[in-house]
Amino acid sequence: MTMSHYLSLLLFLPLAGALLVLCVPARNVNAVKWLANGVSLAGFLLATPLWFWYNPKSPDFQFIERARWIPSIGAEYFLGVDGISTLLVLLTTLMGFIAILSSWSAITERVKEYYFTLLVLQTGMLGAFMSLDFLLFFLFWEVMLVPMYFLIGIWGSSNRLYSAIKFFLYTLAGSVVMLLGILALYFHNHSVTGIYTFDIVQLQRLSIPFDLQWWIFLAFFFGFAIKVPMFPFHTWLPDAHTDAPTAGSVILAAVLLKMGTYGFLRFSLPILPEATRHFVPFIAALCIVGIIYGALVALAQRDWKRLVAYSSVSHMAMVMLGMFALNPVGIAGSVIQQINHGISTGALFLLVGVVYERRHTREIAEYGGLSRVMPGFAAVFLVMTMSSIGLPTLNGFIGEFLILQGVFTQSWVWAGVAASGIVLGAAYMLSLYQRTMFGAVANEKNQSLPDLSVREWATFVPLIGLAVWIGLYPAPFLERINLSVLKVAARVNPAYAADFAAACDTTVTPELRAASAGNQFLAAAPCGPDGQPLTTGSPVISTTAGAPR
Repeated sequence: MTMSHYLSLLLFLPLAGALLVLCVPARNVNAVKWLANGVSLAGFLLATPLWFWYNPKSPDFQFIERARWIPSIGAEYFLGVDGISTLLVLLTTLMGFIAILSSWSAITERVKEYYFTLLVLQTGMLGAFMSLDFLLFFLFWEVMLVPMYFLIGIWGSSNRLYSAIKFFLYTLAGSVVMLLGILALYFHNHSVTGIYTFDIVQLQRLSIPFDLQWWIFLAFFFGFAIKVPMFPFHTWLPDAHTDAPTAGSVILAAVLLKMGTYGFLRFSLPILPEATRHFVPFIAALCIVGIIYGALVALAQRDWKRLVAYSSVSHMAMVMLGMFALNPVGIAGSVIQQINHGISTGALFLLVGVVYERRHTREIAEYGGLSRVMPGFAAVFLVMTMSSIGLPTLNGFIGEFLILQGVFTQSWVWAGVAASGIVLGAAYMLSLYQRTMFGAVANEKNQSLPDLSVREWATFVPLIGLAVWIGLYPAPFLERINLSVLKVAARVNPAYAADFAAACDTTVTPELRAASAGNQFLAAAPCGPDGQPLTTGSPVISTTAGAPR
């Protein structure tokens, strides 16, 4: 089933809701809240069919929408999704709804402007994941910057202006350098083909000299690495998380950080394969440092929210390490772990917001024995702590296992060091849980704290359900990214070209099948001559297969 303007409707629904919010009188606070929550819920419900309508047997972009935008420079309104962006769009709509729902009683000033800002931010994030025109992508990339700046600067805590400006300057600096890389790619394509275009599909087919790839890769790296953020570009993140309102932290952790990793997957790896392979040791070194550094600094934190923020530095470094293993298992683990991080870390920031709303302090030492007075809160916190650690049967385990499997085929030393980061992650999360949930209720201010309300339960139940679902039965998620992941792997690593051809071509020669037989990552998913899938065959990512080449 297809809809000619499905993605556009999904993309601009939050923006339309934001404009409607502006029409509501500021004094009618409840109407603003109901409208914003209704629009965000409608956005998630509208996105849900994407899970069923997306065809995982085709490696091509789907739900394509294309229209003239700025024809004089070759820019188009060009939208489409593959398996990777499908999952990220679904994550964005879900976390957008949860973030808005969590704000019901937390925001009491400039309520109308607050919800307007959140809805505009939602459109920016969705646009970045859907855009197949590089200039359109950059437009939405920049649109996200302004709402988040205002969320931190207006509704943040004590150092909000400092944190907002720091976030803005870091991200803007990366964006400017990335724009130079986009222009270099744009003009090189014209010199080769005679066509001015920002078409990402066309640019992914372009053969670029290594010297030019080298410089463009660095330009993209600077823009995307700041957004991830990778060590040593991470210093804006703890400040932004600490001072952002709860919903801002949830969106920042669950979605905005994924813009950097998505940029690497969509642009750096498939467009600049030779430069990507050249920089693997450099990227891996930064990732390993980030994994250990983020975990060690998290261990030393006294602020609950800042601890979770530094945990993101460590977890996102693990995501990047899996991606730059440059094999299908590692890349698949990287994508799944991006979803997992959005679920678990988003929930952890929601949990911090719950206690902060009641006590107005994030100092870990101010808490203790909360499980006695808030048993429901303690139960949710336990599940999400185990999810963040990577306990088997929960989502974090699947992503970490795939990443380590992929990384091990590149270097057992890298895998060993990365595994030590997982151990450190367990140390700081279990320590946090022990200090806040167990023991006597020594602080009398904690003795009468109310447990989770019905609205708060509504924000956590979907995240707990997803954590258990992915942990016990990840196959549906892996199937949807299977061919998209292999397509990236085949582009950046020629060793997997035969596997991709075997998965998507009905005319695979015996020699080609023999060449790809050693990699059991894919079961063949034959496609017809027009690139559309046949009715038989189903791609399956195997998490128990032999190590990929």
